[in-house]
Amino acid sequence: MSKYSIVIAGGGSTFTPEIVLLLLESQDRLPLRSIKFYDNDEKRQELVGKACEIMMREKAPDVKFLYTTDPKEAFTDVDFVMAHIRVGKYEMRSLDEKIPLKHGVVGQETCGPGGISYGMRSIGGVIELIDYMEKYSPNAWMLNYSNPAAIVAEATRRLKPNSKVLNICDMPIGLEATMAKVCGLKSRKEMQVRYFGLNHFGWWTDIREKATGRDLMPTIKKHIAEHGFHTVDSNRDADWTDTYKKAKDTYALSPDMIPNSYLKYYFFPDYVVSHSDINYTRTDMVKEGREKTVFVECQKIIDKGTFKDSSFHVGGHASYIVDLATAIAFNTGERMLLIVPNNGSISNFDPTAMVEIPCIVGVTGPESMNMGEIPRFQKGLMEQQVAVEKLTVEAWIEGSYLKLWQAISLSRTVPSMEVAKKILDDLIEANKDFWPKLK
Repeated sequence: MSKYSIVIAGGGSTFTPEIVLLLLESQDRLPLRSIKFYDNDEKRQELVGKACEIMMREKAPDVKFLYTTDPKEAFTDVDFVMAHIRVGKYEMRSLDEKIPLKHGVVGQETCGPGGISYGMRSIGGVIELIDYMEKYSPNAWMLNYSNPAAIVAEATRRLKPNSKVLNICDMPIGLEATMAKVCGLKSRKEMQVRYFGLNHFGWWTDIREKATGRDLMPTIKKHIAEHGFHTVDSNRDADWTDTYKKAKDTYALSPDMIPNSYLKYYFFPDYVVSHSDINYTRTDMVKEGREKTVFVECQKIIDKGTFKDSSFHVGGHASYIVDLATAIAFNTGERMLLIVPNNGSISNFDPTAMVEIPCIVGVTGPESMNMGEIPRFQKGLMEQQVAVEKLTVEAWIEGSYLKLWQAISLSRTVPSMEVAKKILDDLIEANKDFWPKLK
């Protein structure tokens, strides 16, 4: 059986250890010959890399491992590039959140002006990774879940239309896990779903038990109408708990479908702003929580010289990307949600839009499923949001101040073009080391 070589681009990420753990635990379906880390932040990657080196030595000594800041060393002789980069790291994420809030607008890393700001930083970084892959391993696939996925996907469509890049998001997967639990199922993989939308902007239209065809929508709808996506045994922090509960209100606006929880930011921006603290945003929570926990654990592993008794475990963030690699490597024909060019899959929507829909995945990549026509309400919302994404990418390509102003003005989270301009000017100053120069 063939063995595969993988490079994780964003090797210094706090999510990297759990990806490695899952890769090692999944060798019965995706055998490995090497795992490599690549990051342009040597110091950050070294801490994660040293800890994972110990993990690899104890759990999979036959799998070659290295971490590097040299693109040639990282991208040579690989089959898959698993990319989850954050250009500007948490320092810039904090500004993405706090600058809009200063103007009374939603401050969120993938939605509204914060997502646009992050997208303008991410485009160049992702394109650079594709260039490395195509130069050193032209037959490899890039499995990209760098955020904001919608803007990044539109950029890859425009700038790298023939590249072997698949854009994915694990947010719907987490929500499906909750729905499976509500239905008494052991796993979301026991469900078969129909879903359409844009990334962080979509709806489930049909959910069935895969083995029997039993319609699960009535059970899930009842739960969503009463509790949103919240379950009594969840251990989410207060911020995520609120987001999951708020889906109850989002659902009320279109009760024939089940909404993605991120629609909260577009339908209730005033609520979000009133429940936000500009001095303590999601970035601060992550830095004091996940980032600190992961880096402390990495240092413990290094100090002890062993991975034994480590608190690291496989997380949901990792599972979907390994499923995708397996589907490609072994032509499994698994049905998965991917962000792909519409090309008529949604018959009454822009064929060039990057939509999130079920696809059948095999060795040649994804085959999009036909979603048919979508209702006017969802179509109108999606047309406005896809215009935001396209204008953002055009602004990056053309260096256009006007188009970025238009993009921010079009966002449902922004009340006026005047406010949009003030936010844009502040974001330009904050991102002067990352964005192309706008004129």
